[in-house]
Amino acid sequence: MSNSYPFGRRGALLATFGTAQALIIVFAFVPAIAVIAISFTDISGLPNFPINWVGIQNYITFFSAAHLGYNLNALGNTLVYALSTTVIINVLALAFALLFNQRLRGTNFYRALVFMPTVLGVTVIGLIWSLVFNPSGGPAASVWKLFGSSSAFFGDPHLALTLVIGVQIWSGIGVAMVIYLAGLQAIPSDLYEVASIDGATPWQKLRHVTFPLLAPSVTANVLLSIIGALQSYQLAYVLTGPSNPATQLLSLAIFAQGFGGGVSGSQGYAAAISVVQFVIVGIISLAVMWYLRRRENTL
Repeated sequence: MSNSYPFGRRGALLATFGTAQALIIVFAFVPAIAVIAISFTDISGLPNFPINWVGIQNYITFFSAAHLGYNLNALGNTLVYALSTTVIINVLALAFALLFNQRLRGTNFYRALVFMPTVLGVTVIGLIWSLVFNPSGGPAASVWKLFGSSSAFFGDPHLALTLVIGVQIWSGIGVAMVIYLAGLQAIPSDLYEVASIDGATPWQKLRHVTFPLLAPSVTANVLLSIIGALQSYQLAYVLTGPSNPATQLLSLAIFAQGFGGGVSGSQGYAAAISVVQFVIVGIISLAVMWYLRRRENTL
């Protein structure tokens, strides 16, 4: 009977899951509850400053006329950022995965090349692309001059968000490609052989064999991409700073409010913004997951 458990004994299994649950409670639930509690205070993070209970005042401030324009701009940029990166990353990652799943010469090298940006830190990525788009003499500025033009790049309010989105795509495509590759390699080759015997074209194989069986990978990638993008601020911070309206994201607003450079500099207000962000991310994630799971059942 004990062989039915992966650790040989039920006690070991219960201890393992109990430890995992305890870690989740300590490092996930407790901080989440603490953030919610902090959002009802005026804590500033400065030593020896009194902390007062202000109720829903921070939430009223978030939706007040004085801050609504700033917050709506951050929310709009966040949604554009999340939608653009999610769609483009998944399309390109799937294309690369389909290409590199073939038996081609140098496939492993090209897989590693696409995956390489994933192992770089945000600061390194920011430094690389800041040098590339340096308006004083970077490679991009030299190309711009060939067309008789110039640009401030990350300092251009009409171009900055697009460039940050491009850098995010470049740095995030590797993980999505690996997930798609794992999904493709899990598809039995017998199915393709049967489809070939039935006279299916490459497109028909892709449409009726690959896509339906790859649906769980699509769901995982889309959810990872959209949740990560909705919560991302590091690249925008490194590339354009914390107060650029063109690249102001909701997560960046939380960072600016909580750690300086924000409108009010209150960690209580930053916690309130993070709770609002949590609700938005939760609603969008659940809606996307419901839709993708439904699509999986219909494919």
